[in-house]
Amino acid sequence: MEVKYEEAVRQLEEIVRQMENDELDIDQMSAKLKKAKQLIKQCKDRLTKTDEEIRRILADQ
Repeated sequence: MEVKYEEAVRQLEEIVRQMENDELDIDQMSAKLKKAKQLIKQCKDRLTKTDEEIRRILADQ
């Protein structure tokens, strides 16, 4: 399930906070890193798509 960009960033920030504060055991860390990887890909894809849309709009002017 894909979440909005802002929510994905919020989740990533929470994962980083938990890691920095040593709040995760090794099993939790593995799961959170997998989730972070998924969220990063989703954010990158969304930014790329938005960049392409902006370029297309500017090219049409």
